[in-house]
Amino acid sequence: MIRWLCMVTCWFVGFLPAAEPLQTFAGCKLVAEEWSDGDSFPVLFPDGKTITVRLYGVDCMEMHVQGNESNARRLRDQRRHFGITDITTAREVGVEAKKETTRLLAKPFTVVTAFADGRGDGRYQRIYGFVTLPDGDDLSETLVRNGLARAFGVVRQRADGTSGEDWKETLSDLELTAAKAGLGAWRHTDWAKLPDERREAREEMAELAAAKNAGDEPPSEPLDVNTAPRDELMKISGIGEKTANEIIGARPYRTLDDLLQVPGIGPATLRKIRPFLTIGAH
Repeated sequence: MIRWLCMVTCWFVGFLPAAEPLQTFAGCKLVAEEWSDGDSFPVLFPDGKTITVRLYGVDCMEMHVQGNESNARRLRDQRRHFGITDITTAREVGVEAKKETTRLLAKPFTVVTAFADGRGDGRYQRIYGFVTLPDGDDLSETLVRNGLARAFGVVRQRADGTSGEDWKETLSDLELTAAKAGLGAWRHTDWAKLPDERREAREEMAELAAAKNAGDEPPSEPLDVNTAPRDELMKISGIGEKTANEIIGARPYRTLDDLLQVPGIGPATLRKIRPFLTIGAH
C-alpha cells in the first residue's frame, strides 16, 4: 500500500508545473535611485546590465504615495498590519527600510534569481530574487528581523532546497520575534488598537471584493497567467492580493487547470476566473 501511494505521489508531482531553476550572481552592486525602496531596487549585474530586483517573501512600507492611489492604499494596509495608527509614521518606517537596505548593500552582494516576472504595476519591469549580504545573511530575513518589513508576498523554493512554505514560516517567526522586541515598525504599534486596525483591513478587502462583484470592469482581454503583473490579476473578481501573490509564486503554468494547486483556488474559483486568463506562447 505504501509503495502504491509513493508511486501515485511521484506520478502526481511529476505533472505539477516546475519553477524555473535559480541562478546565482555574485558581485552585484546597488544602483541608487530615488524611486527605489526597501524591498525593490535596481541592481547592476556582473554583465553590466541593470535590473530591478523585488525581494521574495517580504513587504516594506510604501514610501512613494503622493498621487499614487494604489501605493496609498497599500500603505494603509501595511500600517494596519503593524497596528500603526498614523500613516505619516508608517511612511517614515518605509524611509527607514530604504536607508537600511542601502546601508546593507553598500558592498557587492549576491543575487539568486530565476528571472521570474516580479511586476506589481505592469508599467515597470522587475524580477523576483533572493539577496545574500556580504556577511552571508539573507536580506529579506534581515529586514523582517529588524522590524522593517512584514512577512508577506511571493515565495518559492530556495537554492538550498528549503521549500517556499517552510521559508515563509521562518519569516513569520522572525516577524513575531521582532514584534516582541519592539523593533522597527513595531516601536510604533498601538497594541490596544491593533485588532481593530486588522479588522478594518479585512472589512475593506471584503468591500473591495464586493465592489468587483458589483460590476468593476474586468480585463478587456484575457491575461497571460504566466506574465500578468499583480495589479492586473487583482482586477479579476475572486483574486485578491494574497491570491495574486500565490499565483505569481507558483509560475510557470502549462494549463489553467494547474491553478488548482494554488492555495485559495478551488474548482469554483477557477471556473469564475478562467474566462479572464490564458496561457501565452513562450
